[in-house]
Amino acid sequence: MSTYIETVIIGGGQAGLAVSYYLSHQDRPHVVLEQAEQAGNAWRNHRWDSFTLNTPNWQSSLPGAEIASANPDGFRSRDEVVKYFEEYIERFHLPVHYGVRVHRVTRSETSHRYVVETSGGTFEAQNVVIATGLYQKPKLPAFSADFSAQIRQIHSDEYRNPQSVPAGAVLVVGSAQSGPQIAEELYQSGRKVYLSVSRAGRVPRRYRGKDANWWHDRIGDYERTVDQLPSPQAKFASKPMISGTNGGHTLNLHQFARDGVALLGRVQGVKDGRVILAQDLRENLARADKFEDDFVKTIDEFIKKNGLDAPQELLPKLRDGYNVEQVSELDLRAANINTVIWATGYSFDFSMVRLPIFDGDGYPIQKRGITGYSGLYFVGLPWLHDAKSGLLFGVAADAAYIASAINRETGQPLADKITEETSTASKSNPEFLAGSRSSSGLLLVSSGCHFRDAPHLFANC
Repeated sequence: MSTYIETVIIGGGQAGLAVSYYLSHQDRPHVVLEQAEQAGNAWRNHRWDSFTLNTPNWQSSLPGAEIASANPDGFRSRDEVVKYFEEYIERFHLPVHYGVRVHRVTRSETSHRYVVETSGGTFEAQNVVIATGLYQKPKLPAFSADFSAQIRQIHSDEYRNPQSVPAGAVLVVGSAQSGPQIAEELYQSGRKVYLSVSRAGRVPRRYRGKDANWWHDRIGDYERTVDQLPSPQAKFASKPMISGTNGGHTLNLHQFARDGVALLGRVQGVKDGRVILAQDLRENLARADKFEDDFVKTIDEFIKKNGLDAPQELLPKLRDGYNVEQVSELDLRAANINTVIWATGYSFDFSMVRLPIFDGDGYPIQKRGITGYSGLYFVGLPWLHDAKSGLLFGVAADAAYIASAINRETGQPLADKITEETSTASKSNPEFLAGSRSSSGLLLVSSGCHFRDAPHLFANC
């Protein structure tokens, strides 16, 4: 027994909501399936208490609900982001159903519809949009299993605040975005922090009167398309360290060293209570310095070329990190380290889609979200199309593109489609998703009768 709906969107995060927004405006029947119990799950349950977006307010909106802010260069807190998502779903009556986990997506060889098997029952759909994102599972190195059970290990995904971390020193592994922000909060709270430095770059939060992201936008960095990357793997590269906390500020590991943070090379393993370290600390610091230097040089040249009126600025040249002794191992007991925080990113897994559409990295083979299977789409992935595809700032354009493709390819007029399918689909499983919660408070029915703003389309429902 299954329920028919024209389009199933899997994932109720920023990408899924953006596609739902456009499909709603096109009066296309659809449903959004979200495995979490509440809106804004990634922000609500997988970010630390003091978390803020690293993108300024002018870059942090979903389509149709642009943020009217007296402080466009400010940064939204975790709780503000969650509230924004809740209000967005309510404002546009988006058909989000919570607590629904998708197990499998297959395609019927007879009807050529997609079959979506979930914890609440089964859908048949003409279109399926995968909007689960790329950051799905916290990633830990295999050798994390070699640490003593007396050492508490958590991923940055689980970190909440300094008070939640056991007494003693803390080893933070990773220096892209989460690692330095967590390390900074910990050492400013009085903790002794050891930071394992990775190969991530650094940009100044502001330069010559503007936010770094303003410059990225102005010089066209966000318009770079995926085909311009040096390799397919480049789309998985770490983002440069930067922070939106306290109004936004630059994160500089040399300043960390000056403030007492013990900088280390990359963690390579652990043996007999000793962490084995690569001898690459200075190399990684130099890489971050060069990243910032190249960014500044690009901005200076752009200002000069275009005759812009921007104040002169000379960034501080800190060198403290280079004076740190490089060590090959760290004795956890001697350093009084009781906690390891892994800021080592996330892995992705699209194995629920049982179709041969993935490359050797497990990444979907597609062109701006459109796969080789008619009606199967992806949205919300970094570098899906361009540099902003994975950001709140850029998801609207990709979502509109996918929604337009659905509207174009689905073809048959909506009223005819609903009338045709209702009689059989509504009888097939009338209690489908009775246990799930809808954002609109309505029980999903197969014909898509969840739109309160278009009752004339559902006279036969």
